[in-house]
Amino acid sequence: MRQALSGIVSKSAFPLKTIMILAMAMTFVVADVASSLAAKSAAIVVDAKTGKVLYSANADGRRYPASLTKMMTLYLTFEAMAKGKISRNSPVVFSAHASAEAPTKLGVKPGGSVAVETAILSIVTKSANDSATALGEMLGGNETNFARMMTAKARQLGMNGTVFRNANGLPDPGQFTTARDMATLGIALREHFPQYYGYFAQRSFLYGRQRINGHNRLLGRIKGVDGIKTGYTRASGFNLVSSVNDGNRRLVAVVMGGTSGGSRDNQMAGLINTYLPRASTRGGGDLVAKADSNAISSLAKVLLPKHDATTPDEKPVAVAEADTAVADDATVAQGDSEDEDTAQAEAPKLVVPAKKVKTVIVSAPKVATAQVVAAYAEPTPAVDPVNTASVPPGWAIQVASSPKQSEAQAFLDKTIKQAPKVLADASGFTVAFDKDGATYYRARFGGFGSKDAAWKACTALKKKKIECYAVQQ
Repeated sequence: MRQALSGIVSKSAFPLKTIMILAMAMTFVVADVASSLAAKSAAIVVDAKTGKVLYSANADGRRYPASLTKMMTLYLTFEAMAKGKISRNSPVVFSAHASAEAPTKLGVKPGGSVAVETAILSIVTKSANDSATALGEMLGGNETNFARMMTAKARQLGMNGTVFRNANGLPDPGQFTTARDMATLGIALREHFPQYYGYFAQRSFLYGRQRINGHNRLLGRIKGVDGIKTGYTRASGFNLVSSVNDGNRRLVAVVMGGTSGGSRDNQMAGLINTYLPRASTRGGGDLVAKADSNAISSLAKVLLPKHDATTPDEKPVAVAEADTAVADDATVAQGDSEDEDTAQAEAPKLVVPAKKVKTVIVSAPKVATAQVVAAYAEPTPAVDPVNTASVPPGWAIQVASSPKQSEAQAFLDKTIKQAPKVLADASGFTVAFDKDGATYYRARFGGFGSKDAAWKACTALKKKKIECYAVQQ
């Protein structure tokens, strides 16, 4: 190197010592850049039959989930379906807030609606942010309440390193998770809702006359891969949770912070090829304990960290890719929109033959004694439930309507201050509706199990000079 530099310095105005210092500085700069990219990386491979961790790198470091967030949105959706609160044909109304979410999105106008199944399919394929928000508002009354439900459910599942702030995973510095927690959620989705898990294997679906293709390019490329979810923002890098089932063995693997979609997919493929043969052919009991309370009829009073204290680790240890992984391709895109359609560089898209949408229903196995694997066995904090009837069936009390959602929400806040005892077991939420081409917002309180209960509460409010009426959801 010194000889090469000597050749350069003979034609340069700078002395050799200066050039040597510059060369060393450039080496450190390149190393810092590589380190900053790798610093986002985290990965874990879990035997989904035994819970044994087969591979782990930075699995407990805080990372931004991006669209992996939608896995929890779908968990709560499946839970509502399993308990009969909603069906796959229930309408999901898109508020102005949901319709205004950044791409990728389904593009439903404010006041419009789609069936629950359509919303699910748009999430597992297109990673539609507007659909995720609309489902969250449907299940939680508003997205803030739903995020609290998501976080509470995470605690109940043993995901103690996760906080949710929204239903779709669009950038929020207060929303974070870990690779281990995402593996827990991936396992729980299959164990708790086998009858709905087939949605994650959907590669495309028809929306009107448009065929929408999925982002998960490992489906059909790696034998045994049957889901689950991709994710990308500029801050998170490229994320992927994969479930693999070869008939005898099952894995759930997580890769977070990839520098491109292609390199992330290649790393995942390497992990699967390496560790699937090492997975057990025995076992099969539940690994993730089911939550005792109904996340649709309960709104957890979880204590969320302050907004400025929840960013991912600033100096995590870099993770090395599996030996069989292919070298990274191009770097990530600019901007923070979900999902991977916004990335400048991606692996070639998988050509998926057109096929009709099919809902796969799998017979639920007999419930085994729930056990929590040591890796997920941290204590779960208690949850204080607050009822909400923001999804049908149920009864609610309407107290106002306004052309502005903020005004409707302000009226809810004012009402609960005026009558805290009357509404102690209720939850406020807003519902968007169209009138003469304009969007308005109804201010309602849900959580009433019968018409009589709703009318009784309304009568008590009227005694406090608060106008209201009962309405069935």
